[in-house]
Amino acid sequence: MQWFLAYALSYRSIEAMMAERGFSVDHSIINRWVLQYSPQLNVAFRQKKKRVGKQWRMDKTYVKVKGQ
Repeated sequence: MQWFLAYALSYRSIEAMMAERGFSVDHSIINRWVLQYSPQLNVAFRQKKKRVGKQWRMDKTYVKVKGQ
């Protein structure tokens, strides 16, 4: 699941990677794992994610409107 969520890989390419490592897993099983466990992982990761900060700073910007 980590490979699918972290990288842009297809289920079949992950199946081939697992076969190279000696695991016999079908691509449909990987799809089921992703559908079942990714919401749980998302909740767990969001709980541990730290806030960016309390203050936001913004620089001055200039926007042209009708050439001015």
